Amino acid sequence: MSTPDTTGWNDSARDSSLSHLPDHIRRAIEITPAAGTSERIIDITTLGRRTGRARRIEIFFYRAAGATYLCSGAGGAATDWHANLLAHPDFTFHLKNGIRADLPARATPVTDRAERQAVLAEIVADLNQPHDPGTIRPTRLEDWADSRLMRISFRHRP
Repeated sequence: MSTPDTTGWNDSARDSSLSHLPDHIRRAIEITPAAGTSERIIDITTLGRRTGRARRIEIFFYRAAGATYLCSGAGGAATDWHANLLAHPDFTFHLKNGIRADLPARATPVTDRAERQAVLAEIVADLNQPHDPGTIRPTRLEDWADSRLMRISFRHRP
C-alpha cells in the first residue's frame, strides 16, 4: 500500500510546481481549461497488483488546484489503474499527444474530503466549458463524488 501523504494537499512543496521539468513538458502538463479531450489522454505504465508485471493503461489526467491528478470520472466504479497504483505507487507517466515524454512519477490517493471536493469541482467546471464539443460533459458534481482520484508528483530522474 502507499504511504499517507503528510505534507497536506495545499502544500506547495508537495507538487514543486513542475519547475524541475523542461519548459515544453511542463507546459504540456499545465494544461489549460481550453485544452481538448485528446490533450488530456496519457498512458501510464504501472506494475499489475496481482502479477507484478508492467502494464500500460490509457487514462485522462487533469490539472486542478495547482497539482496533477488522475481521475476515474463520473460513477466511481473500481478501476485497474487505481488498484495497481495503490499497490505500486511509482509509475511512468507517458505524454503521447503532441509532446511525447516518459516521466517517472508517484501516485498518492486523495482521501482528504476538502481536497477531493475542490479538485473534483474544478475538473467538472473545466469539462463543462463549451470549448470542445467532444469533451465529456458532466453536468453535476454529485456524479463525480465517488471518483477514484490520485494526486501525481513527478520525480527527478536519477
